[in-house]
Amino acid sequence: MNTITKYSVSSMLIHWTMALIILSMLFLGLSMVQSLAVWQVEAIQLHKSFGVLALILVAIRLINKVLYKSPALPQSVHKAQALAAHLTQLGLYASMILVPISGWLMQSADERSVSFFGIFTLPDLVSKNIETYAFFREAHGLIAYAFLLFIFMHVSAALYHGLIKQDGVLGSMLPGKYK
Repeated sequence: MNTITKYSVSSMLIHWTMALIILSMLFLGLSMVQSLAVWQVEAIQLHKSFGVLALILVAIRLINKVLYKSPALPQSVHKAQALAAHLTQLGLYASMILVPISGWLMQSADERSVSFFGIFTLPDLVSKNIETYAFFREAHGLIAYAFLLFIFMHVSAALYHGLIKQDGVLGSMLPGKYK
């Protein structure tokens, strides 16, 4: 039996690209809420464009997940830990989808365009409505905070497996030969 011990190259590339984009966007988003600086207009446009990119990448990531089998967790991982890993992964995927969609809905409800680096503009999903805008603005922020929590859990577990357990879980998402 041929056991898969590493993620595919495409999975690694998508994972690490999205990690960089998502962390950058989350911290940019947090800084935008706290600031009225002159760079905020440009930051918002970049935030929207990278949000569209993240939504495109999560669609590609889900297709890639269907095409390429993922390595199984080691036998040493307890059932409760495996369940926690599964639920965290579900939370991460839900957040990767819900954060950009809630942002798009929020912008639509305020008749603000969502452009992808000026190449194309997404259609409005809802009509202009201040209550709808307020709801999705709040949802966007709350989901982003939950996303940060899921990321913290994911990174903590990866480091635990890589540095303490040394069971190959972290190495499965790293290029090269790692245990």
